[in-house]
Amino acid sequence: MKKVYSTTEKQAVVNRYIYGETVTSISNSTGISRGTVYSWIKRAQEEKYRCRDINLRDVHFLRQAFERQKKIIEILRLSPCSPSAPLADRYTVITNLSNQYNESLLCEALSVAKGSYYNYKLRGKQGHTVYDVKKEKMTPIIEQIYHENQQIFGPGKIQAILKDRGYAISEKTVADIMHQNGWFSIRPSSKKLYLQAEEQKRNILNQQFQVSQPNEVWVSDVTYFRYNNKTYYICVILDLYSRKVVAHRISEKNSTQLSKGTFKKAFDCRQPTNLLFHSDRGANFTSKTFMNYLKTLNVKQSFSNPGVPYDNSVMESFFKSLKSEKLYRVELHSPRELRNAVDDYICFYNGKRPHYILSNRTPDAYEAAFFSNKKDS
Repeated sequence: MKKVYSTTEKQAVVNRYIYGETVTSISNSTGISRGTVYSWIKRAQEEKYRCRDINLRDVHFLRQAFERQKKIIEILRLSPCSPSAPLADRYTVITNLSNQYNESLLCEALSVAKGSYYNYKLRGKQGHTVYDVKKEKMTPIIEQIYHENQQIFGPGKIQAILKDRGYAISEKTVADIMHQNGWFSIRPSSKKLYLQAEEQKRNILNQQFQVSQPNEVWVSDVTYFRYNNKTYYICVILDLYSRKVVAHRISEKNSTQLSKGTFKKAFDCRQPTNLLFHSDRGANFTSKTFMNYLKTLNVKQSFSNPGVPYDNSVMESFFKSLKSEKLYRVELHSPRELRNAVDDYICFYNGKRPHYILSNRTPDAYEAAFFSNKKDS
């Protein structure tokens, strides 16, 4: 008579298989045929994976998840950038599509933290986020530490100094600020970049204000003067040999065009060769347009060191004289009168005002003496 096995006995056989025993070993030890053992194992597996009763709540959640993924795919198709694009580009896409899709869904699709986006949007900080404000505040402090320590320290050491002084700032933020301003520490990995940056903006003049002849070195700067609640910018170029004003222009905008126009006026008039042009590091003198223009004329540029006004003290002295001896002493009634006042002072300065450095001669007289002596020799 065929033996009938209970459910418990069958499950014990299946468990032995589950725990790693072979079917042959189980069959030999129990006397149960291998086919019967295989059939019990198969039945147990079928029961394990038998479909459960449908749960409507699960179906609802699955449907929601499906619809959400479907919308994310739509967003990615509409988006002109990918989730790995710059954060500013993704912010723009989210703003543009926010009238079609939920902002939370847009943030998920483009891998943007919701908190970051709401900080960008709700506080009106497009371009003026907390991060941008902090960078603007910390830039001059980092620049000072960088130059105080002879351009040796990198982001890690500068961040440690800032922390010691009570500033809460990450090393990454310090590194971003330094990179954007071309401040590289002297180390093997950045030496090439550092030297390239220094080569572009070297202080060649180095406060050597005594030169041997006219048109050897020109110095320049831009100052401003407020009249009738409006700001006017005055760009002046001096010949360092005679301290003579060789060109000047006035504009309502402190732009590259102002400095370029002033330089062109001087260059066309005097036609110098082997000229060195010194200025501060203002944007109008360091712009690609201005620097490339000087290169086409074979003019070498020299720049004051950051935060060192003495590197261009000749210009500082001239502007002080212009304002104290003229602009602060006259009553102006129109922009034309301001321009006339500047023109009159420069004529006076060049032709009538003795200069201590020139042995109390005027710039015009000092320069004329040079050319007279050259002609005689």
